Amino acid sequence: MIIKPRTRGFICTTAHPEGCASQVQQQIQAITKRPKIQGPRNVLVIGASTGYGLASRITSAFGAGASTVGVYRQSSPNGKRTASAGWYNSAAFERLAEEAGLQSYSVAGDAFTQETKERTIELIRQKLGQVDLVVYSVSTGRRSDPQTGEVYQSALKPIGRTYTNKTVDFHTGEVSTISIEPATEEEIRGTVKVMGGEDWLLWINALREAGVLADDATTIAYSYIGPELTDAVYRSGTIGRAKDHLEATARELNGQMKVHGGRAFVVVSKGLVTQSSSALPVVPLYISVLYKVMKELELYEGCIEQTYRLFADRLYTGGEVPLDEEGRIRIDDWEMSPAVQAEVTRLWKLLSTEHMNELTDLEGYRREFFQLFGFENADINYEADTNPEVAIPNLFQ
Repeated sequence: MIIKPRTRGFICTTAHPEGCASQVQQQIQAITKRPKIQGPRNVLVIGASTGYGLASRITSAFGAGASTVGVYRQSSPNGKRTASAGWYNSAAFERLAEEAGLQSYSVAGDAFTQETKERTIELIRQKLGQVDLVVYSVSTGRRSDPQTGEVYQSALKPIGRTYTNKTVDFHTGEVSTISIEPATEEEIRGTVKVMGGEDWLLWINALREAGVLADDATTIAYSYIGPELTDAVYRSGTIGRAKDHLEATARELNGQMKVHGGRAFVVVSKGLVTQSSSALPVVPLYISVLYKVMKELELYEGCIEQTYRLFADRLYTGGEVPLDEEGRIRIDDWEMSPAVQAEVTRLWKLLSTEHMNELTDLEGYRREFFQLFGFENADINYEADTNPEVAIPNLFQ
């Protein structure tokens, strides 16, 4: 079939296998041209198919030579429908890892379920023995509690009062004002259950009890803080409550793991184009301005550059890991520098539909959004027939 992007709001419902493979290849090349990392040996990435999870898997494998296991939701091609971008990304990663002589395996399933945890543990036991790095990078809107079966839904809302600010339709460039009503207590609770640290803790406990987690293992989970501009809808909103829970979980895990030489961290990353960030009102407009400023100051980083810096300059230097006052690893330091934030704030006050092109990098934002799904790559002929049926080489059933 000829595969074109089909969008519904902040969602792209199609993905291009060759375009996704090209994106994965580019990320691998970004890693292999940098110095090798003396890092992990066997790595489990939970939420491995896109964003920071995929970047962590690529960095572990092609930067440190590690064997990897990736866990991600099943979304294979089905008749006339394409697979998800994550499926195509994972297929490309597995193929390229195999060509490079690297061990890699996949488990497709709902990361929240006990069944997926058990299959992953069995795979690790059979193929790797133990893992010494566990990356938790799950991003989703709903979760079923494995104990009770209750389904929880996350909500992207402020807490306490209505939030009003500028936002943009990144497809059209139209700037408007949006008001978001505050979350209910039930919505706050649901967001914490879905996006907090509960499932991360369940994973680490399950791995430890099964004997497949190395004593000196490291585990990380990704988070975001952001600027004052987005604080009400992000860090002080429902997502912020979930991130508070995630950070409390990191402290609990670190206390347990350091007894045997292990460690647990929350990693605060910079604002980037992801499917999750695209769903948040105000955030796409902020990132479009941020991109303009950081590119002009030659400070721009994508997921893969951020992840390499995390591994090479923070986690695996051989010395003490630099932490902020809350015990977090900060790789958002360039985004949050006073010079960057002052310029973003100045431009924000001037924003309007008429001035989007000169005051933002909305075109860069839009291009990166479609590249998440394998589109807008210069090396791909999107008018050619493409086979959407792509298999994962090492899918563990």
